Amino acid sequence: MKHLVTTLLLSLLVSPVAGQDSKQDDGMKNCPMHDQHTKTSSQHQADVEKHGDEAMEFAHDKTTHHFRVYADGGAIEVAANDVKDAASIQAIRSHLAHIVMMFSAGDFSIPMFVHGQVPPGVDVMKSAPSEISYSFEELPSGGRVRIKASSNDTLSAIHDFLRFQIEDHRTGDSTDVTAP
Repeated sequence: MKHLVTTLLLSLLVSPVAGQDSKQDDGMKNCPMHDQHTKTSSQHQADVEKHGDEAMEFAHDKTTHHFRVYADGGAIEVAANDVKDAASIQAIRSHLAHIVMMFSAGDFSIPMFVHGQVPPGVDVMKSAPSEISYSFEELPSGGRVRIKASSNDTLSAIHDFLRFQIEDHRTGDSTDVTAP
């Protein structure tokens, strides 16, 4: 009898929790604003891609972006999807060399235009240009902007900036700090 009562009590305690788990899984679907959130997210992504194409002067669908978070800073890498696409490769290299000049001068207008906001980390990166170095490197099918910090504050800002890029461009790159 005691065993039966214990079993019944346990089943009553467990049942609501299991029901709540399935309700929590459906929480996003049951949100009255779910369609609006999805629509807004999709529109934002479309805007990022459109503005990116305009600012970079090469097509996002013909290229692949990667953002790397390194122990000493990070990198922005862009490569043509087709190694024979000379026009995209040249446009990538030209754009990234221009980004090095702009960022070195404290000009972050392109990422602000692409994303429709000031990306995290930009204010610190703009305020401490002598603590950050930017360099351009050619890659076989594109190029890389290497960013290095000389202080903990600028390192943190660079990491914030790159993690935001990973998230907003939906690259799927790791946000963990790795070795260069």
